[in-house]
Amino acid sequence: MEREPIKSHKDLKVYQMAFDAAMKIFEVSKKFPIEERYSLTDQIRRSSRSVCANLAEAWRKRRYEAAFVAKLSDCESEAAETQTWIEFAVKCNYLDVDTGRELYGIYNQILGSLVNMINNPSPWLMKH
Repeated sequence: MEREPIKSHKDLKVYQMAFDAAMKIFEVSKKFPIEERYSLTDQIRRSSRSVCANLAEAWRKRRYEAAFVAKLSDCESEAAETQTWIEFAVKCNYLDVDTGRELYGIYNQILGSLVNMINNPSPWLMKH
């Protein structure tokens, strides 16, 4: 069975995981207290969405390995930041432990994929 060629960043499994996770965070964060609207709620939504946005940018920079890797590194940072906000949400009792653990685990998978792409960018680069 042959895989479909990747034509866009949206075809990347890591992008799909990050997008789904960001949407789940959006849904669960709707229940966060109103006083967190301009802090934790905004931060966790922003960082989770930024993983996807930076992946889209990285994909467009595949001509240049250094630029591609730099953008992937930004993705990695945003994913790690999202994990930190997940921890805060759980500790503040805004997010139940099981949901927090599930989301944190998804971001561990995302981070693993990003690190693999960073450490071995050549399969992803555009051929000149």
